[in-house]
Amino acid sequence: MRLVLVGPPGAGKGTQAQFLAAHFSIPHISTGDIFRANLKAGTDLGNQAKSYMDRGELVPDSVTNEMVRDRLTHDDVANGFLLDGFPRNVAQAEVLRAILADKKTPLHAVLEFSLANEEIIARLSARRTCRDCGAPSVGVDKCPTCGGEVYQREDDKAEVIARRLEVYAEQTAPIISFYRNEGLLISVSAAGNVEDITASAISALSRVAQ
Repeated sequence: MRLVLVGPPGAGKGTQAQFLAAHFSIPHISTGDIFRANLKAGTDLGNQAKSYMDRGELVPDSVTNEMVRDRLTHDDVANGFLLDGFPRNVAQAEVLRAILADKKTPLHAVLEFSLANEEIIARLSARRTCRDCGAPSVGVDKCPTCGGEVYQREDDKAEVIARRLEVYAEQTAPIISFYRNEGLLISVSAAGNVEDITASAISALSRVAQ
C-alpha cells in the first residue's frame, strides 16, 4: 500500500496515520520526522534546511522534495509507505508523481479526511496541552498522562485556527482536486470516534489494494 494522507488541521491525520500504518504494515513517514532525522544526522540536505531555518525563512520545496526522494529509497518502503505532510501543494504532488514514476511504484490512493470547519474549530479550541510532557487532552485540569499542568496553545485558539484553515484552503486543498483528477482520491469523514473512522478508512483502502 502506497498512500498519501491529506486533510485540514484537526482532522486527526496523525492519529489515523499510526493505526493505518500498523494495519497495512508500512512505515508512517511524516515530513517532520524526515526533517528531524536529517538535522540530527547532519546530512547535506539537513544542513541546507538548517541554513534557512536559522535565518527564520521557510525551507524551500526543492530541499523538502529531495529529503522525501531520499527517504523513499530506504529499504523499509519496499512494501509501501504512508506519507503524512507531503505533498502540501500541487507542485510537490507533481514531484512525488515523478519520483514514483521513476521507481515504477505509483500511489494506490490518496486518503482525504474531511471535516466541517465548525467542527475543527470546536475540536481544536477545546484541546489542551501538557506543559511537562506535551500530551494533548480535552476537558481536564491536569494531564492524564503525567499529572502536569495543561494549557491552551496559541495555535489552538479560535482566531488562529480560523487562519490555519484559510492557509490550508489556499495552499493544500488544491491537491485534493489534483488527486481527484488522477483518480486516486478517497474521502472519509473524520467526524465521530477514532475507531469508527479507522474502520471506514481501512474498508475503503482495502478495496484499492486488491
